[in-house]
Amino acid sequence: MLWRWGEELKPTLLVMIKAPRIGRGKSRLAAEIGRVEAWRINRALHRHTFHIACDDPRWRTIMCVAPDRSVRAALPGIWPAHTQRAGQGTGDLGERLARALGGRRNVAVIGADCPELRRRHIASAFGALKRKAFVLGPAVDGGFWLLAARRGRDAAMAMAGVRWSTRHAARDVIRNLGAANVALIDMLRDIDTLSDLRRGL
Repeated sequence: MLWRWGEELKPTLLVMIKAPRIGRGKSRLAAEIGRVEAWRINRALHRHTFHIACDDPRWRTIMCVAPDRSVRAALPGIWPAHTQRAGQGTGDLGERLARALGGRRNVAVIGADCPELRRRHIASAFGALKRKAFVLGPAVDGGFWLLAARRGRDAAMAMAGVRWSTRHAARDVIRNLGAANVALIDMLRDIDTLSDLRRGL
């Protein structure tokens, strides 16, 4: 059955994030520009992501945070205090994504490192679920900035065997899901290195 934009079937947007701390996260960028500057950029990317992701009536947003103790973290002006939060739990990225997606319907997951992200991109992903069981937003570096599924459980089962943080990640996920089942939407650039930063901000 196709879903509607109604409240009872409102889709869910998951934002997978690590608490922005100095020396934590954006390690490749930090190696090139220093830990403090990488932390500053990371905070700006989080701020941008939540400006786009939250308070849109077309979907509900849940922050999936790491480490789990960050569920209660207060980051005024960076993390919205009123948005629902859940811990990511343990394991590699595939295991944490599977845990977040499993059991949800009409769900999309994004990170917080894509300065090109706009609300129209998220709306486009949910719209594309009317045509295909899965939607993937590829990133320029071979990863992906969004994965959406009609049934999160089906997407969760495809997270094994993916070469995370490589140029093969999107290709591996598409292979696992079955290319014929996946709608591709806009390719965007995320920020992992100084080269990305110069092109993306």
